[in-house]
Formats: sequence, C-alpha cells, structure tokens
Amino acid sequence: MLRDFTYIDDIVEGIVKLLDHPPKPDSNRNLDPSTSHAPYKIYNIGNNSPVKLMDFINTLEQLIDKKAKIEYLPMQPGDVKETFADITDLQKAAGFSPATPLEIGLGHFVDWYKKYHK
Repeated sequence: MLRDFTYIDDIVEGIVKLLDHPPKPDSNRNLDPSTSHAPYKIYNIGNNSPVKLMDFINTLEQLIDKKAKIEYLPMQPGDVKETFADITDLQKAAGFSPATPLEIGLGHFVDWYKKYHK
C-alpha cells in the first residue's frame, strides 16, 4: 500500500500561498468551473510522493522507539492500493510544492504529541 502523507505545515503554506492567486471571474462562463462567474478552484495539496505504508510504520517505530503491533487484513471495500496528490495546478498557480520529508514531518508530530500528552 502506498499513501501520500503530507505534513500539516506544508498544507497551511500551500493555502497561504494561494491567497495571493485567487481564481478570476470569466464572463464567458466557460465549462471549466475554476473560471466561472463566481470563481473557485479546488487544489490538491499533498506531498506528491507516495510512501509505502510499511516505511511509514517503520519510521514511526524508530521515532517512538517502540515496535508496532501489526494485524494484516485484506483490502477493505473502497480502499485503493496507492494514493498521491496531483499538484500540477498548485504548482502553476502558486509555484509551490510541499517538501517536508516523511521523517521530518513525523518527527515534528511525535515531538508535539509527546509534549501535548506528556
């Protein structure tokens, strides 16, 4: 299984960068909804770099110095083997790509979690 894990600060930074690039109205009302009379745009903000789920678990185990108790199950209905964000529109609009590596983002999360939950 591969998942596109994204550190929260990267998501926030992407949103902040997009504030300076709002969609513009299109009086012609093209079929592209991001150029409608009342413009909006939906962006994928993700790491765009899928990570093996076991690599995620192994990294977390190392950071907390504890072995995970893993119970393997069959694929669940509706689940997919791989996800990743297509950030092409984000890069075009704001020139931004999330870049926090998994080890760094998880490290920050573990530090926060330990402080918050003592």
